[in-house]
Amino acid sequence: MTDNPPIVQATDSGSAKAKPLSKLSLELAGMTCASCALRIEKTLAKQPGVAEANVGFASHTGTVLYDPNSVSTTDLIAAVQHIGYQAKEMSSIHDTKQTDEASHDVTEEYHAEERYWLKRNTIGWPFTIVVVVLIIEFPSHAWARWLALVLTMPVQFWVGWPFLRTAALRAKNLSANMDTLVALGTLTAFFASLPAIPSGGYLYLDTASAIVSFISLGKYLEARAKGKASSALHSLLELGAKDVSVLVDGAERILAIEQLAVGDLMMVRPGEKIPTDGVIEEGSSSIDESMLTGESMPQEKTVGDKVIGATVNGQGLLKVRALAVGADTALASIVQLVQNAQNSKAPVQRLADNVAGVFVPIVIAVGAITFAAWQITTGHLTWGLTAAVAVLVVACPCAMGLATPAAIMVGTGRAAHFGVLIRNALALERSAHIDTIVLDKTGTLTEGRMQVTDVVGDIAALGMAASLETGSSHPIATAIVKAAKDRNIELTPLENLEVVSGSGIRGKIAGKEVSVGRGDFLTSVGIVIPPELADSSNSLSQAAKTVIMVALGREAKAVIAVADSLKPNARKIVNKLNAAGLELVMITGDNFQVANVIANQVGINNVVAEVYPQDKMAEVEKLQKQGHTVAFVGDGINDAPALVQADLGIAIGTGTDVAIESADITLMSGDLAGIVTAVQLSKRTYRTIIENLWWAFGYNTLMIPLAAFGILPPIAAAGAMAISSVSVVVNSLRLNRFRQV
Repeated sequence: MTDNPPIVQATDSGSAKAKPLSKLSLELAGMTCASCALRIEKTLAKQPGVAEANVGFASHTGTVLYDPNSVSTTDLIAAVQHIGYQAKEMSSIHDTKQTDEASHDVTEEYHAEERYWLKRNTIGWPFTIVVVVLIIEFPSHAWARWLALVLTMPVQFWVGWPFLRTAALRAKNLSANMDTLVALGTLTAFFASLPAIPSGGYLYLDTASAIVSFISLGKYLEARAKGKASSALHSLLELGAKDVSVLVDGAERILAIEQLAVGDLMMVRPGEKIPTDGVIEEGSSSIDESMLTGESMPQEKTVGDKVIGATVNGQGLLKVRALAVGADTALASIVQLVQNAQNSKAPVQRLADNVAGVFVPIVIAVGAITFAAWQITTGHLTWGLTAAVAVLVVACPCAMGLATPAAIMVGTGRAAHFGVLIRNALALERSAHIDTIVLDKTGTLTEGRMQVTDVVGDIAALGMAASLETGSSHPIATAIVKAAKDRNIELTPLENLEVVSGSGIRGKIAGKEVSVGRGDFLTSVGIVIPPELADSSNSLSQAAKTVIMVALGREAKAVIAVADSLKPNARKIVNKLNAAGLELVMITGDNFQVANVIANQVGINNVVAEVYPQDKMAEVEKLQKQGHTVAFVGDGINDAPALVQADLGIAIGTGTDVAIESADITLMSGDLAGIVTAVQLSKRTYRTIIENLWWAFGYNTLMIPLAAFGILPPIAAAGAMAISSVSVVVNSLRLNRFRQV
């Protein structure tokens, strides 16, 4: 896929100049270990006009940012092929026209790899078992020795052909990888056995055969495990609708999803997936958005409300106008974001990449030194050869290459399942060190809209107030009208409406004068406020609520309190974050009285109030200078600078696009549980990366000396090598057990 993101590059003079760079996504084949990925990455980076190259070993994909005036996609693909790997341009998996095909290709690729290695294991293991029995049980029988050779040949040269072929290609390009080690080890064992067959000498045929079979088994298990690790992206691809019912000139037509265009009017029946992002023009229903947001409760939608493609319609019949198709939809953006995160590299991976890049040549040297040392000290060819072969086989850098990307693939995929979108691997690494979370109040801890919380006095007064406020767009008026409708209170036509700006509103309902406004407004026009209502007004004001009074004639009849209420689980989530040892800070532009009331309700001790929007970033920076590693959670345009300044920016997905674009992590729903999920899952994913890297480095640190000293025989070395690669993927798959709070 190619596109032209605005990439800023520095000129020689130090100034920044925007150059249009294209992005090429590659599907790669032929990689067998991390050193392969590093070699491709370096080759691409050296091409003229390439600004950045990134290759993922676990995903077998790569991305290149390049200047199309300096190099073409054909040149970049040819450069990869020149060093012995296969490459082709990847179809845009978030293009609606290709989603089905791409989803099928992803699935088929993993199944094909499994079938490929399963077929080789089906032949390799029966032959290997017979060879081992022949050499152990009939070591001196000529017929057994010759039969062992005959059975070893298909294992060595057919089952082991993928290793031999790749090793030959690496040698042709004066490079080496894991296959080089396997080929050297098995071919050495095989050809060293040939002169010994007629002479009755020591045979290594069982060693050669078993090594190939063990490694083939490891490849099969690894392919299955990697398929499971990538299942999240595949599941996202499967969410989209396959066809759509469109109204054309009043008639209903069924079209393939790729034929849908912006502006088309879609019919969505109960139980059907909404084909693409749109706005409801007719009907109302509850929409299940759990597959995208992780929010289990269906959301009520009616005329004028926007809906997201791939969500599921409930009981109502809807007519929806398409607002976006293909790559512009929410689902496409999510898939692309998850894919980018899975292909990104955490800084901790640099160490593994650097080691893998020089590992194979070092191992070959260690194998040669091992053989020489045994020959010098013992003069025993068999012992030296056995130890050298074990060194070559056991020292596979695959585990190092899979340690980070496998965990990232599973972790980001699992997060997406809960509606938490992690932008890149750097966000995962940063999350491990977060000790302070700054929470914006409005829209994050609170609903971000005014609601009626209390009605004291005559409940009929709520209907009177709503009748006067109908048509006003003021947040308080909207809250009062909604409260009346929610209580099924009928609104009454009014006359002689008079608005007193900033104070209140008056009018006549059924010939009676009704006044709505603050207490001082009512008293200023001679309205009497009973003592009990005055007391209620004072207590509600002290609770940081906005108080409105309703008067009928010359006497106040009711008090209505309005406030931006807390989100339902705000207190629970804050308690969990506190229990995790995180320091919480609430930041708001509200006055200290309102801020302290909200903070006390949720259990936050540190409050920063009366902060102008542009100063939120400075408050985050102040905490950082005090030595804190800060995450900022917000949802508004005015939160964007603070989200960028923070070590980890978390945007509430119900907020603005600017906030979401500025964040490292996006919560698709407004549910605060996503904050805990984001922090806990990110920390757990990072911990898994560290565990994998410790295992990968520890494995080689322990196994290579054991092999060199003859303690670990080649067959056991082959088994250990296969297990090492599978183990880091299996450990990563444990992240799928993560459950949301």
